[in-house]
Amino acid sequence: MNPAKRTSEKEATDPGFGATSARWDNWFAVQLRPNMRLIAERNLLRQGYTCFSPTRLETIRRANRYKTDARPLFPGYLFVHFDPRRPGWQAINATRGVSRIVTGPGQAPQPLPPAFIAGLQSRCDDDGRFVQDLSLNVGDTVRVLAGPFAGMVSRIDRLEPQDRVNLLIRVMGRDVRTSVSGEDVDRTPHPIPA
Repeated sequence: MNPAKRTSEKEATDPGFGATSARWDNWFAVQLRPNMRLIAERNLLRQGYTCFSPTRLETIRRANRYKTDARPLFPGYLFVHFDPRRPGWQAINATRGVSRIVTGPGQAPQPLPPAFIAGLQSRCDDDGRFVQDLSLNVGDTVRVLAGPFAGMVSRIDRLEPQDRVNLLIRVMGRDVRTSVSGEDVDRTPHPIPA
């Protein structure tokens, strides 16, 4: 089973309990309290809910050292599967680590589009990590995820064979050309800082 999508013991043993869990409807976003993702996920699993929390590898720099870790793809949020027609889902808001269920008009839980969840789950590997779309183009704005330029936003200057990407990164007022693996960049909608 995909570790990004964790199923409670009750749901795994009771075929009637999680009959809709394989489907892509009835997924909801839950806003988390700061630094409480694992606690919230553990408590929701104990209550019998299926949770989905995709991650991706990112390199961060701390005190001139680089560390690569699996980080949430959607920091501060967790996806939870439940049927809002069944009683008891309101307890999610009182779960330790959860701030609130994201609601829509009338304070009713707002389901996520099934195509969004289906697409997201199909893009996660067996370790629950998000596999990036490597269809990059010259001129795309990307954020570097790993290496000495991790966190910097740049533009693709040239695509090379063997999944290498040439970037122009602004360092000390000059554009510096560097080559990184295509897996180490993520397309971003953010503009390049001046």
